[in-house]
Amino acid sequence: MFKFITHRPLWLNILTGLLLAFAIFFIFIFSLKWLTHHDESRTVPAVTGKTFEEAMAILDKAGFDVEIQDSLYVDTVKPHRVLKQVPEPDEIVKVNRTVYITINRAVPPLVPMPNLVGFSFRSAEMELKNMGFRIGDTTYKADFAKNSVLEQRLNGEIINSGTMVRMGSTISFVLGSGVGNEKFVVPNLVGMRFCDAKFLVESHGLMLGSVVPQSDVTDTCNAFIYKQNPERFNEEKKFQHIRTGQTMDVFLQVEKPVTDSTAVPLPDNN
Repeated sequence: MFKFITHRPLWLNILTGLLLAFAIFFIFIFSLKWLTHHDESRTVPAVTGKTFEEAMAILDKAGFDVEIQDSLYVDTVKPHRVLKQVPEPDEIVKVNRTVYITINRAVPPLVPMPNLVGFSFRSAEMELKNMGFRIGDTTYKADFAKNSVLEQRLNGEIINSGTMVRMGSTISFVLGSGVGNEKFVVPNLVGMRFCDAKFLVESHGLMLGSVVPQSDVTDTCNAFIYKQNPERFNEEKKFQHIRTGQTMDVFLQVEKPVTDSTAVPLPDNN
């Protein structure tokens, strides 16, 4: 079978092998230009803003392969539109190059709502925008923390952190209005039921701070306030004053406390 090799001298076989190897090498080198389409280039057409079908047709006609690289959601762009392409428009590349495109989603994804309570309005606004939410109306509520987020709401309802929300939803804030300039006498809450006192406090633009019930209190709403801070009178039996946006602490018990109705405050000269 190998007689045609073995009957020839060894040096001739080696020379033949070397010539064959060089021939294959030079054939490969000269065919690279054809295989790699050397000096064959085309301009990438612009498909940003086109529908996926339009982009496919344009790129295919230009001799490019197309692959979806990613899908994002941008509420200002119509669904299924091309948001980004790589290589970029008008870039000159070799033929048969794959163009990777990013498509705008038709349905916005669900993302967890962050906890923005306590943030300044500016920080909360920036956080929401970075997550793809819209900023709704802002309302104000009496609180010493001016322009701080007190509540975050979706469709008028308080939304807790971690709740899955559609990207692009409109989130509204309730902000603290800060301590007001209006100064008035501290209201007397001692002897009132907690729910009645809460309504009174909030109607004055005040906030309830700490609520401290005794151990036997089971119904907070109907429990009685036996102590408040700040108190209505100071040690000199003069009226004390408070401003809108400030807080009051209350202490609760089951039985209604006995109040000293004969106590008369001294004139307040301040």
